[in-house]
Amino acid sequence: MTFDRKIKIAPSILASDFANFGAECEAIEAEGADWVHVDVMDGHFVPNITFGPATCAAIRPHIKGVMDVHLMIAPVDPYIDAFAQAGADVISAHVEAGPHIHRTLQAIRGAGVKAGVALNPGTPASAVAHLLDLTDLICVMTVNPGFGGQKFIDMSAKVKELRAMIGDRPVHIEIDGGVDVNTAPLVAQAGADVLVAGSAVFKGGSVSNPGPYGENIRAIRAAAEGVYV
Repeated sequence: MTFDRKIKIAPSILASDFANFGAECEAIEAEGADWVHVDVMDGHFVPNITFGPATCAAIRPHIKGVMDVHLMIAPVDPYIDAFAQAGADVISAHVEAGPHIHRTLQAIRGAGVKAGVALNPGTPASAVAHLLDLTDLICVMTVNPGFGGQKFIDMSAKVKELRAMIGDRPVHIEIDGGVDVNTAPLVAQAGADVLVAGSAVFKGGSVSNPGPYGENIRAIRAAAEGVYV
């Protein structure tokens, strides 16, 4: 992973065909996806259960680029090595998921993986003020985590605050939740560079008809880059 602030589209496979994960990953990358976003949920920290390290290991051979693993689980630390060994390039943990997020970020980097920290909508930017030098990515939730397809919550002010805090550090700002052609410009203008999109990417397409994936990815990228500075 080389760092830059170009807009990156990271489709969430939570919105894909679960029976065809490998083929879906290949299809979105072929259609222009920059990263593949994997939403891991435990039914405890968030009210949904999705998948674990075995799924990540299974899809890793089908992903040429970045596998971005978002852990919506608690506790996090016991599972870091498993997700690292499964091939994650980025592992993000929630600041709200435990009392020792500093230690968690150290452990993620210690496993040889880029470290991300995620913030729920109700959590202020100041929560990561003392974590920036241990962090490669800040994931700003623009929905309450747990389910795809939710309505976007505008966190532009938080993104602007984070962008100012980051300064010239090589830290990505990722947006997760309700990203589409209407909301992408808001967060890109505020300073975000990684846009996670689920239903907005996968709508209208399939493994056998992946063209709409590309159309959706290009539309979101164009909307974001139209205002990105």
